[in-house]
Amino acid sequence: MTPNFYVDKIPIYGDAILAPMMGFSDLPYRSLCRELGSAISYTEFARAEGLIHNMKRVAEKLEYLEEERPIAFQIYTHDIDYMVSAALNIQPLRPDFIDINMGCPTKAIANSGAGVGLMRTPLKVARLFKRLVKELDVPITTKIRMGWDDCINYKLISKIVEEAGASLIAIHGRTREGGRERDANWDSIAEVKQLVNIPVIGNGDVKTVADIIKMKNHTGCDGVMI
Repeated sequence: MTPNFYVDKIPIYGDAILAPMMGFSDLPYRSLCRELGSAISYTEFARAEGLIHNMKRVAEKLEYLEEERPIAFQIYTHDIDYMVSAALNIQPLRPDFIDINMGCPTKAIANSGAGVGLMRTPLKVARLFKRLVKELDVPITTKIRMGWDDCINYKLISKIVEEAGASLIAIHGRTREGGRERDANWDSIAEVKQLVNIPVIGNGDVKTVADIIKMKNHTGCDGVMI
């Protein structure tokens, strides 16, 4: 079987991917979706500080089965040192790659400068990804949005993380406040796909198999996150 694409050297078979969702993407749910065809298993996001100060409790979110591979651990914080330290702490758990959350719009997280709030600081993003790629042995990926509402900079951020050595970008075609009452902007996904030379995963308003086909045709993305 020919892989649909690669994350660094890791072959990915399939183009439908379960999105990382807090409160949903636990081991049983991921395993079920993997059995039904999800090409990658993303954990629920884990706060970097918790992976340093309370590793045993927080690491429960990162439990997985070998059958789930490829498995991605998603982590978040606003602090570079905490993010790098947390990534180094969880690397021995043997994820296939580590994903940096720059897409969460929840106020408590975004307003702290984490999640989509991290996109407001491009220079910090560059420093963060350069350190992660340099200090870790596993591929580094990220999930982003179009940006903060007054700072739509998804193209800049995408280029920054690619140049820093990231291996994949997933993008939700909405801004921080772009709620579900507004259609996702698939053109933004297409623009990122044309801009970078690493795999791009599209996200937003995909509810049916027909939507997967439409998004791939519209954007040229390598996979679709549901």
